[in-house]
Amino acid sequence: MKSEAKQFFAPQAWVAGAWAKDVLLGVAADGRWSQIQPNASAQQQAAATRLGGPVLPGVVNAHSHAFQRAIVGLTERRSTGAALADDFWSWRDRMYAAANCITPEQMETIASQLYAELLAGGYTQVCEFHYLHNAIAGSPYAKAAEMSLALVRAAQRTGMGLTLLPTLYMRAGFSESGLRHDQRRFASTPDSIARIVEDVQRHAAGDARINVGVAIHSLRAVHPAALKELAAYAHSAGLPVHIHIAEQTQEVDDCLVHTGQRPIEWLLNHADVDKRWNLVHATYTTPDELWGVQARGASIVICPATEANLGDGVFDLPGYAKEHGTWSIGSDSHVTRRWSEELRLLEYGQRLTQRKRNRAAELMGQTSSAAALFEAALGGGHAASGQALGGLTVGQRADFCVLDAQSPALLGIPADHVLDALVFSSPDARFDAVYVGGQAAQVQGDTRFAQTMHALWGG
Repeated sequence: MKSEAKQFFAPQAWVAGAWAKDVLLGVAADGRWSQIQPNASAQQQAAATRLGGPVLPGVVNAHSHAFQRAIVGLTERRSTGAALADDFWSWRDRMYAAANCITPEQMETIASQLYAELLAGGYTQVCEFHYLHNAIAGSPYAKAAEMSLALVRAAQRTGMGLTLLPTLYMRAGFSESGLRHDQRRFASTPDSIARIVEDVQRHAAGDARINVGVAIHSLRAVHPAALKELAAYAHSAGLPVHIHIAEQTQEVDDCLVHTGQRPIEWLLNHADVDKRWNLVHATYTTPDELWGVQARGASIVICPATEANLGDGVFDLPGYAKEHGTWSIGSDSHVTRRWSEELRLLEYGQRLTQRKRNRAAELMGQTSSAAALFEAALGGGHAASGQALGGLTVGQRADFCVLDAQSPALLGIPADHVLDALVFSSPDARFDAVYVGGQAAQVQGDTRFAQTMHALWGG
């Protein structure tokens, strides 16, 4: 990523958890913030590029399955036949139909469309939890990273920051020795994941927007010895580690039957969980588990729109806030692609279950629920992505979004309520421009996307 030192001027910008006025924003040649100066004088503003609206830091999307963008809107009809009810598991069977027909070229197109949409929604880094490794027939590609590199190309095409998380997936369930036929594309080992990591590192060398970590699909999908092997590799390489965990009641029940412990309980007792670990969903937890996650320095990734869409349940935000736990936000299956909607749904889930308003503000000791949620999501971004992404702060990567002040949701709104309106008024306010590492990103979708969708599904 080539860059040069530059300056921007924002009439209003979100700095250190609050709105600041007349902010001079300096970007160094390495794409990081070199200067954040509120109350800049007219003389200081003169040489800077003037931005047209309020400026917010970019947000890390901490959990993504890019290929699932291809089934958004196609899983919303009731199951018929033998299925007793629609739930996560019936949805998963439909998702596998997509997983088993997407080529590397189609993956690149789908991801390019998705990443442009995520950029338009205010995300500037995406953590891609990627387990679609093998060819359609299930045999390995000649290049182990074939599908992974399609995602890298999509990120580079759009300017999206990418933390690629090649994912270990070995068995169909706790009692199974291997995978089902419709999971054949997911087959991997700790060694094959390490090869993908190293291939991507070589391919993306010199691009500061692209980095890697590893993921463990879930406790049910990985043998304990392999989990520990991959975690040790990640530790030695300094990589972030992600894992789906405690998303569904059935998963918790199965884990109890086969291990005698709940999923998070087992993980804390058997793995060297530390600040590099990100536990995705963690919908079903106990107070002791939430305390343990925080005590180890690990983070949780919450995906409210997908958790609602799949009927997962509601995250225990009060319990985790009591422990001052770190969390980030993700869009997972991409039924929505804006962080403002994810935060809105997170808050509304708490209001619906607790029958009170402004829960995040109360739980996190702030006045504004939008500010409490936004600051928390920013705070978990570094742990999830392994990148220097923590807001408009000197030394962090210069990722930011410029709001369209003429968006209907913002018209007439006092300056210090702009973030509140962005999160809690819809249709959502638009972003005029999005910058990653100080460079403008591409927020227009891939022109090949509709053709790819027709090829996959007809119509």
